[in-house]
Amino acid sequence: MKIDGTRSNDRATELILAYYAAFNRGDWDGMLALLGEDIQHDLNQGPREIGHEAFSAFLQRMARSYREQLHDIVVMVSPDGARAAAEYIVHGEYLADDAGLPAAHGQKYVLPGGAFFEVRDGRIRRVTNYYNLEDWIAQVGG
Repeated sequence: MKIDGTRSNDRATELILAYYAAFNRGDWDGMLALLGEDIQHDLNQGPREIGHEAFSAFLQRMARSYREQLHDIVVMVSPDGARAAAEYIVHGEYLADDAGLPAAHGQKYVLPGGAFFEVRDGRIRRVTNYYNLEDWIAQVGG
């Protein structure tokens, strides 16, 4: 499918794909540039964090403890472009201990994940992430 950028759902699809491309490059500033200032970030099985500062801190925690790439990304967008969902496969390595989780020693893991988005004014306003934490813990030996 060729996205021509003339419809709201096309622009939202491009936005979500750009977000994941920046993630795979480790381009945290590029990711932040795609988010609204009031970004609402729902962490997997965790609290909601609000704002660029909180999202930036999350990215720094991720970079310290994990090296991840997302593969087989599929994006689905509502006709009006206001909501989107993505499914992907996470290929990762657990680099450093993360609070409340098993000890890290370079364990590799592969698991499906997904996210839900709200898009407004050409920016991501909410991202809600999901993956199976029990599956991840089993893979890293917890």
